[in-house]
Amino acid sequence: MLRGCFVTGTDTGVGKTVLAAAVVAGAKSRGVEVAAHKPVITGLDEPTPPAWPPDHELLARAAGCSAKDVALASYGPAVSPHLAAALADRPIDVAELERKLRAAGDHAELVVIEGVGGLLVPLSDGYDVRRLAGSLRLPLLIAARPGLGTINHTLLTVEAARSKGLEVTAVVLTPWSEPPGVVEMSNRDTIAALAGVAVEVLPPIARAEPDLLAQAAESLPLAQWLSRWLASDRDGQ
Repeated sequence: MLRGCFVTGTDTGVGKTVLAAAVVAGAKSRGVEVAAHKPVITGLDEPTPPAWPPDHELLARAAGCSAKDVALASYGPAVSPHLAAALADRPIDVAELERKLRAAGDHAELVVIEGVGGLLVPLSDGYDVRRLAGSLRLPLLIAARPGLGTINHTLLTVEAARSKGLEVTAVVLTPWSEPPGVVEMSNRDTIAALAGVAVEVLPPIARAEPDLLAQAAESLPLAQWLSRWLASDRDGQ
C-alpha cells in the first residue's frame, strides 16, 4: 500500500518543490522514513539560483538520498513533459512510472511525490498528471501563490481534482509573508470558503537546507497530515 501525498500546483513556479521538500524534511525530523520522488523533471538545461538546486536535488537533500533516485525521467528543455519527451525521442513510459512509484512504498513509511506543472499537464497522449495522481490514489497538497490571481487558479485546480475523485488535503499558499497584506489575507479566506478546503501557509525559506525546510514545515499541520496519511485504512485500500 502506498501511503503519503502527491504535491501539485496551480501552475509552474508556484512552490511545489519547496512545499514537497518541507513536508519531507518535517516528516524526517519526526522520525518517519520518507521516500521523495519527482517522477518527471524538465528544464535541467536552465540555470538555477546558487541557494536553490534543481528540483530533484532539493528533494534529495530533504530526503537524504541521491538525486538520481528522485527523478525517474529527466529532460533538458524547459517545456511541457510530453514535448520534452518528443524532442528527446524518449517517450515517458507511464506504466513503468506507476510501477516504480508504487514500489517506493515497499521501502518507506511515507512517499511524497511531486508532480510537474499543474494537474492537467500531459505526460503522454491521453495521460496527464491528474491521472497519475489518481492511479496512485494519493491525497493532494496544492501549492499556490498567495497574491493576485490565485483565487481563480486555485479554485480551478481544486475543481479539476475533485471532478476525478481526488482527495485534497489542503491548499498551501507560499511564500507567505509576515505580516501578510490585505490581498493575501482575503485570498486565503476566499479560497477556504469557496472551495471548502483547508488553506495553510508556508513562509519563505532562505536556503535549501533540511533544517530550514523542517523548521518552515512547523507552520503546517504536519502532525495531523501524517496521522491521516499513515493510517492503515486511509482510503480503504
